[in-house]
Amino acid sequence: MAQVILEQVSKTFPGGVQAVHPVDLQVAHGEFVVLVGPSGCGKSTTLRMIAGLEEATSGTITIGDRVVNDVEPRDRNIAMVFQSYALYPHMSVRDNLAFGLKMRKMARDEIVTRVGRAAEILGIDELLDRKPRALSGGQRQRVALGRALVRDPDVFLFDEPLSNLDAKMRVQMRTEIARIHHRLGATMIYVTHDQTEAMTLGQRIVVMKDGVVQQVAPPLELYEHPVNRFVAGFIGSPAMNFLPGKLVRRDGLVFILDHDERSLALPAGFTPPDEALDRHLILGIRPEHVKVAGDDDRPGFTAAVQVVEALGNETLLYFTVGGESFIVRTAGAVTPAIDQELPLALHPDGIHLFRADGDGRTLG
Repeated sequence: MAQVILEQVSKTFPGGVQAVHPVDLQVAHGEFVVLVGPSGCGKSTTLRMIAGLEEATSGTITIGDRVVNDVEPRDRNIAMVFQSYALYPHMSVRDNLAFGLKMRKMARDEIVTRVGRAAEILGIDELLDRKPRALSGGQRQRVALGRALVRDPDVFLFDEPLSNLDAKMRVQMRTEIARIHHRLGATMIYVTHDQTEAMTLGQRIVVMKDGVVQQVAPPLELYEHPVNRFVAGFIGSPAMNFLPGKLVRRDGLVFILDHDERSLALPAGFTPPDEALDRHLILGIRPEHVKVAGDDDRPGFTAAVQVVEALGNETLLYFTVGGESFIVRTAGAVTPAIDQELPLALHPDGIHLFRADGDGRTLG
């Protein structure tokens, strides 16, 4: 396996449209890195530049010890798995797996060995004589993965490979891909718009927006220490709650909402940076860091329940606070009535403060 290094790699399309601003990224040997972001953020374009399917406008792309900017895709020793399975319908699974190796004129015994190993890893041994039309979507995706596995490449590249699958099958295939990575110790770069896929698969995650890398970090660091409001809102489901207002000292710390006459009393354990006081900003807090206040809690504010989503293991409560949607994640046994006023308390370690203007960076 090989490391992948991007140094100031960018892509500008005809007409001056800059799809990817200069990116610096180093993917270590055997690392699983996920590029994530909304549609049009530049993640797939970045992957295609690594694969050689798009030419980089500037910068250097290195795979292993070789600069590959001018190397043809077929000579970069990478394997790519796409959203489309792209299987040959007239060929059996066995022949689909072997086709690329035959085109490279590999010895027959080696082809048989590689196909057998890939089929065993993916659990498709019994499907080798079937045609693609006789396979389910998940089985077809396994065959597409197998076609990449038999190549024994330096780097695996995945471009939203699970988008065509239903929710249950996506979970199963995520587990399959993670298991393959652990077994092979392969270098993998994976593109998705699904933050759940990113969080469950990636050892590090690259969050992109408008062609610009926002943050590169392990999943939990992204979740707990986002560098700006975009990352905080994109990572996590349900998304982080955001409230615009002003932080002041008034018998303790108080957050005055911009679009509401109410003030939120912040918990005693919260210590904001000095730059946050007496200025307009955005307070962020995740749904699990808000709770229905008990007798021993100091309520920060009260709000009326608008929607209750009972999911079994947990219940999501929806409110409107300061004109903004506000979600609270509680235990599954908590099922208040609609329009019931509830006292809510914020966990001091879960409060984030962001600039209200510019890049929305985190304060402190």
